[in-house]
Amino acid sequence: MESPADQNEDRGRQAFLGDAIGAFLKDSGLGPKMREWKVYDAWREVLGPELGKRARAVAFRRGELVVEVESAAHLQELKTFTGEAYRVAANRSLGSERIRAVAFKLKR
Repeated sequence: MESPADQNEDRGRQAFLGDAIGAFLKDSGLGPKMREWKVYDAWREVLGPELGKRARAVAFRRGELVVEVESAAHLQELKTFTGEAYRVAANRSLGSERIRAVAFKLKR
């Protein structure tokens, strides 16, 4: 059986590990993406595997999803015809209006 001192030591290590992971996520820039992973997943899900390869979400800030598109033809199609329907479908999948706008840009 563990003594109270052993239990306190374990709690100290757990807190330290949590702090270390938090610091890593902050320093690496991954923290915001980890918080918004559901948005990225919803976007990929509604586009499907084929279009999802050519129109990849790369950023999500203040309700705007930034999507890099592989070709000018897909860029035009998404901006003009289908992009809004995908945004609505992704929000439906999320269960809320988290994605207020989608900015499409040509991948360089």
